[in-house]
Amino acid sequence: MVAHVVQPARACAKPAGLSPAAAQATRCPQPTAQHGVHQQQEAAPALLRRELLLAAVAVAVGAASGGAACPPARASGLLQLPLQDGELHNSYYLVRAGQSQAEAEGYVLTNPVAKTSTTSGLSDEGKRQVVAAYRQLRNLGLDSAAWVWPSITQNAYQSAEILGALLGVGRSRIVPEFSFLDARGVGELERLPLGEAAAALAAGDALAATWRPGPNTDGTVHESSADVLVRGRQLLSLLETQYVGDSVVIISPDSDNLSILQAGVLGVDLRSHLTYAFQPGEVRILRLQSVDEERAPPPASFACPRPPQCV
Repeated sequence: MVAHVVQPARACAKPAGLSPAAAQATRCPQPTAQHGVHQQQEAAPALLRRELLLAAVAVAVGAASGGAACPPARASGLLQLPLQDGELHNSYYLVRAGQSQAEAEGYVLTNPVAKTSTTSGLSDEGKRQVVAAYRQLRNLGLDSAAWVWPSITQNAYQSAEILGALLGVGRSRIVPEFSFLDARGVGELERLPLGEAAAALAAGDALAATWRPGPNTDGTVHESSADVLVRGRQLLSLLETQYVGDSVVIISPDSDNLSILQAGVLGVDLRSHLTYAFQPGEVRILRLQSVDEERAPPPASFACPRPPQCV
């Protein structure tokens, strides 16, 4: 038995010029029950076709997923350190750039103004170190499919160009980093002999993750190891949101960027980041284990569950 459906009346036009009484007497035609039945009969095939189509789509989706619900998407944002195995989407290769001209001359140069100067470029020894770094990367299985992220500091970017040419990486896959990979600013230690500046930094870093060298008046930044970790964490978070399943080579102009990042990823107190120091041209895979396989673990008293809040 078909239910009789009466559709609501539509507005109708009345002849113009009628008197109020005539207009009141002129009524629009009302839909009949039979008219509603006809509309229902016309709409039924369209509704049936729509329901059948939706059912077919549901069956196809279920078959494609093996009948199981789709897993939730993994969202990427600011990484929470330390990191465990399986928490990164990509493989990361940490490379310290080859020796710069300033390092060859025996002094430290970290002022951002000098990043693109020839003094920050590779020395002859630095170029040889980069070629050796290429061999290390090849032994680790890296090829032309890698992405290369160097600092724009000249020794790092020139290292990237050499490595890219040797690996066959196109220039479109060399991505200059403008700030996150700047060499650690040493403040008042700027232009001191390398050994003297390194000793002062090591002594200060052993005191606290928030220790900074004194400020300078020439614009050189003075950063703590915690400050450097903030930049490294931001870079790693950016890379994790940009790539999935890729190999990424990170090239830093100095050692502290890399040693501090490695310590933070492992959950090691930043006061012992020099345990993971890099020599010019050295290559290492970013480790996620709790104990680095290549070096002895730091003292247990340096445990740091939430770097850089270690003090």
